[in-house]
Amino acid sequence: MKYRPLGHTGIKVSPYCLGAMMFGAGGNPDHDESIRIIHKALDAGINFIDTADAYSRGESEEIVGKALKGRRDNVVLSTKVYHPMGKDPNQQGGSRRWITRAIEDSLRRLQTDHIDLYLLHRPVPDTDIEETLSVLSDLMRAGKVRAIGTSTFPAASIVEAQWVAERRGLARVRIEQQPYSILNRGIEREILPACQQYGMGVSAWSPLAKGLLTGKYRKGQPVPDTLRAKYMPTLMSDAHSLEVVDQLIPLAQAAGLSLTHLAMAFVLAHPGITSAIIGPRTMAQFDDLLAGQGVSLDDSLLDQIDKIVPPGVDIAPLEGSAYTPPAIKKKELRRRPIAERAAA
Repeated sequence: MKYRPLGHTGIKVSPYCLGAMMFGAGGNPDHDESIRIIHKALDAGINFIDTADAYSRGESEEIVGKALKGRRDNVVLSTKVYHPMGKDPNQQGGSRRWITRAIEDSLRRLQTDHIDLYLLHRPVPDTDIEETLSVLSDLMRAGKVRAIGTSTFPAASIVEAQWVAERRGLARVRIEQQPYSILNRGIEREILPACQQYGMGVSAWSPLAKGLLTGKYRKGQPVPDTLRAKYMPTLMSDAHSLEVVDQLIPLAQAAGLSLTHLAMAFVLAHPGITSAIIGPRTMAQFDDLLAGQGVSLDDSLLDQIDKIVPPGVDIAPLEGSAYTPPAIKKKELRRRPIAERAAA
């Protein structure tokens, strides 16, 4: 296992990060199998585990906590805060009030006294980033957090967080998580260069484009009866995405690779990517992913992928899992009031 530096933190992590989103009621409710997957990952040299309080409403963190008993010191553990954890409107977001409670809940579920990487799961437009960085800085001083990060932030917000930290003497954001795959290359335009400029590590989530790059989903064929197809039917049957998949499969076959291994190796070939987050639900899925460790693509193969999906281009829809800014979500931010329009 060749470990990679996580930005400028001095922390070394494995190229594969084990994502725990599918552990618990939202994916695999069998705690014992999930724990076996985690143990097998650790035995294989994977030292980076990512979860979040919102994954199965805390159940994922509980499973990870049980699995890491006696092995915690050898793991770089990442969890996240932001999504609602109750009906109370203050049990979410990036406020000091919520984060100081949420961290204690995560520490309890994870059965640990510190989090190596604590991430804000999404941007919070109605909360000043200084408010969030201030409480995260205090958690670092208290020894409860080792480094802080963000997930799915636009480039402008990444830069703003760096500027605020510098000007206010607060902790700097050290890691960003972003959707990145052969079918989703939009972050190559601004986000990855911004992260590289500020010495940030980047973990790629959905390196298999929600499963489209497993080869299970093909144009003109019945959609498999899978969890992904059940909850994301539009994505898993997207015609444009499936056309691209049909072009990638023979490319992988000619290289003697499965489409899954080609896709994972593509993500890890980018110099701005630290780790690719794998999110297996079953041991069989994990074994397939693990078999692709160490696969690398030569320049000729990467050039052929570029011809199919040009750099900086997004092909597959992310169906709301990526960040949509308020200026796009809210019509009132895109339309002048009727009285103003009538007077113009």
